[in-house]
Amino acid sequence: MNKIPRRIVTGMKDGKSIITEDQQVENVVEHFPGLIISDIWNTQAMPASLEDERRIPNTGFPQTPKNGIYFRYVVVPPDKDLGVEFKKGEPHPMMHQTPTLDYIIILSGELYLMMDEGETLLKPGDIVIQRGTNHAWSNRSDEPCIQLAILIDAETKS
Repeated sequence: MNKIPRRIVTGMKDGKSIITEDQQVENVVEHFPGLIISDIWNTQAMPASLEDERRIPNTGFPQTPKNGIYFRYVVVPPDKDLGVEFKKGEPHPMMHQTPTLDYIIILSGELYLMMDEGETLLKPGDIVIQRGTNHAWSNRSDEPCIQLAILIDAETKS
């Protein structure tokens, strides 16, 4: 599977539907060796505008726009290739939390979803509904894992 996805964007011209873009995603960054994040699209408000895209900075940990949505394609390399080491009973060094509702689909490879308490192995076709909780991704295999994520700005309880 390609590490940088192809993006096809549709639109309207003279009252007819058209393809306005057909190319590899350009907003791609390798934040850590092998950790490739392709920010495919974002919206700045709800309901979403169908007009223009406003590119936002591609960050290792997402910065979802207030009242917006973030759409990203992530290649997660094996932990050993990232140089990530963690000891059982200690928090994973990539543990993080975002104020978003995330829909995550595993496209290829495998990946552990780690929580403050517990973890589960994810395989292709598995879907995670991540509800603003502290979490980390751990790839303990020898192959990269590709996930597709849609992050929606959410209200969080303080």
